[in-house]
Amino acid sequence: MGPDGKRTHHCGLLRAEHAGAKVTLNGWLETIRDHGGVVFGSLRDRSGIVQIVFKEPPREPLRPEYVIAVAGEVRLRPEGMRNPDLPTGAVEVAVRELAVLNPSRPPPFEVASFAQEEPNEEVRLRHRFLDLRRPRMQRNIAVRHRISQLVRRYLDEQGFLEIETPFLTRSTPEGARDFLVPCRLNPGTFYALPQSPQLFKQLLMVAGFEKYFQIVRCFRDEDLRADRQPDFTQIDIEMSFIDETDVRRLIDGMLHLLFKSILAIELPLPIPAITYDEAMARYGCDRPDLRFGAPLTDLCALLADSEVPFLREGAARGAAIGLAVPEKGAFTRARIEELATAAATDGGAGFVWLRRAAGALSGPGAKAFKGAREGALVEALGLADGDLAFILAGGNSPALRAACGALRTRLGRELGLAPAGKFAPTWVVDFPLFQRDEERGGFTAVHHPFTAPREEDLELLERDPARVKARAYDIVVNGVEIGGGSIRMHRREVQEAAFKAIDIGPEEARARFGFLLEGLSYGAPPHGGIALGLDRLAALLTGETSIREVIAFPKTQRGSCLLTEAPAPVSDAQLMELGIALKPPPGPAAPVSGS
Repeated sequence: MGPDGKRTHHCGLLRAEHAGAKVTLNGWLETIRDHGGVVFGSLRDRSGIVQIVFKEPPREPLRPEYVIAVAGEVRLRPEGMRNPDLPTGAVEVAVRELAVLNPSRPPPFEVASFAQEEPNEEVRLRHRFLDLRRPRMQRNIAVRHRISQLVRRYLDEQGFLEIETPFLTRSTPEGARDFLVPCRLNPGTFYALPQSPQLFKQLLMVAGFEKYFQIVRCFRDEDLRADRQPDFTQIDIEMSFIDETDVRRLIDGMLHLLFKSILAIELPLPIPAITYDEAMARYGCDRPDLRFGAPLTDLCALLADSEVPFLREGAARGAAIGLAVPEKGAFTRARIEELATAAATDGGAGFVWLRRAAGALSGPGAKAFKGAREGALVEALGLADGDLAFILAGGNSPALRAACGALRTRLGRELGLAPAGKFAPTWVVDFPLFQRDEERGGFTAVHHPFTAPREEDLELLERDPARVKARAYDIVVNGVEIGGGSIRMHRREVQEAAFKAIDIGPEEARARFGFLLEGLSYGAPPHGGIALGLDRLAALLTGETSIREVIAFPKTQRGSCLLTEAPAPVSDAQLMELGIALKPPPGPAAPVSGS
């Protein structure tokens, strides 16, 4: 071994055909154990792990996570001592030279590939450089890289150009709060970090590039959860002279390539579509998990003359819904009551529940369904033996459907109705263009204010905005929205009419979006596009439930980086240079003195 201990081979790539080869390996020591004078260890690098053997105990102490170099000979393991579960399990390296390149403190959690216990997430994020050594995280980041490379190759073959758009731009709120960046050269002014490249990619269509894409960072100052980060990555696409079917066909092909290349799964094409109205009616949400059935069923007609007052009254208001799942006695009565109570509370409703067993209904709700009504309920819900049924009624219909949809999703998860390794993608189409703003009154855009209405609904923009359907489409897989897009408004007068519908008057429109309106005035072609969440897509293809598991350095749900302790205060000198003075946070109210 040379003085630098430079490797000749990677640990995880050694195989039986390398037997007899002289090799130098670099990596992290995963285990070290003495078997009666013969010392066995395992050495790990990014490619994998291999067993190393010392004929004599090393002269210097070795501990897990030491960075070492070893030189020796690859040899076949004795019969009966090979590990079929390990790609390198047929070989080992007989070490003749050893160099410790860097020792390591004992890590705060076990990094080894065989570790059974998942470390605490806070500890993991504080020591992310160690967490990322773990094989699971190495695999996740590698899959993410693979997705990016496949997407770039696919879009390049389709004639797209990768074009960068600015990170420092003006504030044009698109639904979430902007992250603002003060400008030192122009005191009192601010850049905003882009929530998406939406306006720039539309202007690229005006510029005649026709097919654009970018794998791009985006920034939104919004409340966080498992599938959100303040800074995230999306696969951003825009095309000219196309319609909805062209965009969907493009993404169908991309997803087919990704699933085949990464999971060896052939997605049937074309990916089916359901309307927004159908999704809300059958599943209570616009991102349904279609790996299992259990649709929501309208029971208003069946319960119109029910002897139970809240069922009858709910039916009269159009808010009576049933849901059945193959439960097979998996839940205790207490758990069923807990689930039903939560759904009823969320939906402002009352509930009954029952089981079907041996051809008969049982449970506290059974008495509400006697005689012919029992048979009608069994038929309406498709109740089989072993099925559990929930009937909720009251509140208003949209809230009740949303609550029942959430209940359906929870039941699917807890009962294992949605098997791991199964994928059920669908397009959700025909969204409403606007939704009522309950706080401010009036309307807001369901997606964003640049989404085009259906041509046949143009005349409704001013007269009846609530009825306008959007030329929008979301791609949903297993209950997760992984992308959304739309055909855009390419005519200035239509865009201005849409702004008016959401109470953005001409002056405000020019102040916020004047450069876009100007661009639409100079021969903007028909165009549309989509953005796919790379983080969500990577989580889906790795089987992770949180996007934090596929991001190298994620933030917590409070938007903080535990590794770097960002966000953090800055010096008074920096603030002074920017012309910024901070107000002290509000303190406790001063006591009121009495006379």
